[in-house]
Amino acid sequence: MDLSSAGSGGNSLPSVGPDGQKRRVCYFYDPEVGNYYYGQGHPMKPHRIRMTHSLLAQYGLLDQMQVLRPHPARDRDLCRFHADDYISFLRSVTPETQQDQIRALKRFNVGEDCPVFDGLYSFCQTYAGASVGSAVKLNRGHDIAINWSGGLHHAKKCEASGFCYVNDIVLAILELLKHHQRVLYVDIDIHHGDGVEEAFYTTDRVMTVSFHKFGDYFPGTGDVRDIGHSKGKYYSLNVPLDDGIDDESYQSLFKPIMAKVMEVFRPGAVVLQCGADSLSGDRLGCFNLSIRGHAECVKYMRSFNVPLLLLGGGGYTIRNVARCWCYETGVALGQELEDKMPINEYYEYFGPDYTLHVAPSNMENKNTHHQLDDIRSKLLDNLSKLQHAPSVQFQERPPDTELPEADEDQEDQDERHDPDSDMELDYHTSLEDPARRSNIQGTRVKREFAGTETKDQDGNRVTAEHRGPEPMAEDIGPSKQVPPVDANAMAVDEPGNVKTEPGSSTKLPDPSAVYQKP
Repeated sequence: MDLSSAGSGGNSLPSVGPDGQKRRVCYFYDPEVGNYYYGQGHPMKPHRIRMTHSLLAQYGLLDQMQVLRPHPARDRDLCRFHADDYISFLRSVTPETQQDQIRALKRFNVGEDCPVFDGLYSFCQTYAGASVGSAVKLNRGHDIAINWSGGLHHAKKCEASGFCYVNDIVLAILELLKHHQRVLYVDIDIHHGDGVEEAFYTTDRVMTVSFHKFGDYFPGTGDVRDIGHSKGKYYSLNVPLDDGIDDESYQSLFKPIMAKVMEVFRPGAVVLQCGADSLSGDRLGCFNLSIRGHAECVKYMRSFNVPLLLLGGGGYTIRNVARCWCYETGVALGQELEDKMPINEYYEYFGPDYTLHVAPSNMENKNTHHQLDDIRSKLLDNLSKLQHAPSVQFQERPPDTELPEADEDQEDQDERHDPDSDMELDYHTSLEDPARRSNIQGTRVKREFAGTETKDQDGNRVTAEHRGPEPMAEDIGPSKQVPPVDANAMAVDEPGNVKTEPGSSTKLPDPSAVYQKP
């Protein structure tokens, strides 16, 4: 990978538009996802996914992608990371029965920020299935996969957190590790990507990089000094930011840091969590990014020509969330969209201007040049201590996740727009959202239960056995040929245990060891 031009972007994929070639893009969407409802006043609103989809249709973007409806994730898929008893609880609990399970609710941190609502488990299965399905498609040869319902980065092995129930991101990364020696996770949500960082804190196979508000803010983690442990030392990067950061300041950190990460780590695939609560004017956020500034991160990571998974996450001013993810879908496709918004099902949400872009505010940027220079220097110094592109010992690769055969007779024309589609999505992915609100280690609870916008919930576990499995081992296209060493991809022998070499396991960190509840 030639990163000589890393300051302005990496290699260009073949793509229409300013950076080169057309990517092969797939997009996962379930028409039912917008029906899930966290409850009155809750900031997480899955309805934003339906609003995004409506904009994509009216801008003509669906015709340029393979559009797939995910199949729900199964119990065994969810338990590749989550504890069996936690998934069993998510499957069984209902609004009617929750009062009989008070101890379990407390144990699994379900109830307030992460409420029990109708269809909770199905919701988790849907968004998690979409994220795992997206990873499968990347393993099979797609350049970019998109699941705006996913990105629920706060969920832990044994508990819900910050509107997130199932960590679809961890599940997708585990799937990618079957074909890639190294996977990079990048998080631009305003909240720290704590659940993903914890899961891979002790391995050098996954590097996590999180840009987030740090201080008196949920979840209270993500200090620049948190760098990973054991084999994972220096493979966790945290970029702590203050209120009001604007596009220019953000990119002054993002581009040099990510250029160095790509040079040193050389990932086989990249997962980018695009939480939109880092936008200006978010109901729960305090940053001042424009939609173009936010999308510049997508454009930059796309430019490296590495398989890319785009996920949703937080975002509570839902009209701006839909704008942002629509525009970023255009970026993935190499298309610049007109600012004047076409008539669409939710047109009245976007008044009075009815434009795709909104101007950032005049709020104060509390991130000084000195602070930004100091953070950049520290992180680049940490990266200089890394072994370039760590190798992995050879071991037997776990079988690929299987997908059910698509039933063409049951397909809805609105769910699949690519006539060359060869299969339906397997798995739903969870809507990762960072409005985590719980009082953890003295961090201020970040709740806003009033108004009309809701945080998308982090994944509930998904269950639903698939029949007619199709092995996912074959590659599509010469550019996605996996070198033999990729066969030593990470295997999971039990929930939370990641096998690093034959006969040994590295225990994934247990969230309970990090977050002690009072």
